[in-house]
Amino acid sequence: MTTTVAEPSAAATVPRATGRGRLVLTRLLAARGAVTGAVIVVLLFALAFGGPHLTPWDYAAPDFSALHQPPSAEHWFGTNGVGQDVFAQTVRGLQKSLVIGLLVALFSTVLASLVGACAGYFGGWADRSLMFLVDLLLVFPSFLIITIVSSRLKSAGWIAFVLLLALFNWMITARVVRSMTISLREREFVRAARFMGVRPLRIISRHILPNVASFLIIDATIAVGGAVMSETALSYFGFGVKAPDVSLGTLLAAGTSEAPVFPWLFYFAAALLVLFVLAVNLIGDGLRDALDPTSGAMPRRSRPASRFRSARRSPAARRTRRKRP
Repeated sequence: MTTTVAEPSAAATVPRATGRGRLVLTRLLAARGAVTGAVIVVLLFALAFGGPHLTPWDYAAPDFSALHQPPSAEHWFGTNGVGQDVFAQTVRGLQKSLVIGLLVALFSTVLASLVGACAGYFGGWADRSLMFLVDLLLVFPSFLIITIVSSRLKSAGWIAFVLLLALFNWMITARVVRSMTISLREREFVRAARFMGVRPLRIISRHILPNVASFLIIDATIAVGGAVMSETALSYFGFGVKAPDVSLGTLLAAGTSEAPVFPWLFYFAAALLVLFVLAVNLIGDGLRDALDPTSGAMPRRSRPASRFRSARRSPAARRTRRKRP
């Protein structure tokens, strides 16, 4: 008769303590789509802000000796009908669209988090008033209002256009934050802070918003792509960025009619727009899986089965069998 002695050491069976930040980073790096999207976004930002220094041509300077020229060594993306370098215009338009998208996402996320958290925490008349404002803005045709107001704010520049986009881009997020805040305000740590006399705004900033930060990060990431698409659509119809400045929307609008004959006027800007929106969506999906504790997208090395296999292969588990006398 033989007996098996298998006494794995405690160090082999007890997993190491892992902080939430390290766990989120591990899960995010394990998502290939998110990593690919992040690399694409970084490269697009590098192209947008470093591209103007790579070419000697200015986006508004014409070259009258090269009209409607195809891509060449001198003009990498070709030229348009007045001799302007399409590469210089494309990187300038990408830069403008990215800046507008980031600012719109930032302003709308901050506004949505404040309004939703205050409505959910205070309740009563504050909740009813803020939610009435949210419902009122949801009923308004935002595209029509932006087109009417933006035409009257030509002298204010593109900053006013950013504020208009942010004004009509936060209501759905505010409603979700309000629902999450209502469930959080009855938690023990929030009630303890309230009983200790902590001010409501401090409770919101120190206890409520950090617990909804995962949702806000994901929403802000996806809102960047949505804001870029909104800016492109409005600029395409002439209600966004004004000449002589350019954006991806104005480039698409200018190159649509000439795309069958001169495709480089349209397809370079369209490809960058599609690539950016796709990359942002990949990052959003990766962040959702990394920040959601119920998600099944866990790295293999952190699953219990892999720990069990490593423990089974430990020196303590590979002891030889001893025969009884």
